[in-house]
Amino acid sequence: MQFRPLHDRVVVRRLAAEERTAGGIIIPDTAKEKPVEGEVLAVGPGARDEAGTLVPVDVAPGDRVLFAKYGGTEVKIQDEEVMILRESDILGVIAPSSAAKAGAGAKHKSKTKSKTRRAA
Repeated sequence: MQFRPLHDRVVVRRLAAEERTAGGIIIPDTAKEKPVEGEVLAVGPGARDEAGTLVPVDVAPGDRVLFAKYGGTEVKIQDEEVMILRESDILGVIAPSSAAKAGAGAKHKSKTKSKTRRAA
């Protein structure tokens, strides 16, 4: 893609919507909502604060992000539908190894429970 966003703008490609629910029910096209998850394709250099200092953007190309449902502008660049968002429209970055972090969190919880039992 030959597009460079300005300031704190971020170019995001929406990820495909789920075809089935967790229970296995197939969702028809008319009932699907637009996904709010996407992949960052390009990032601007950042915005300037009141002092004139450049504040860099926290996301990088390749990051998977969640963004506001009605935020941004949908555009077509080189036959590809993308979203141009402000950094403030991005709600968060999805960690690539969330399963590994969940396992670490479970270990932490078990330690907390044992401490609670000793104190009681």
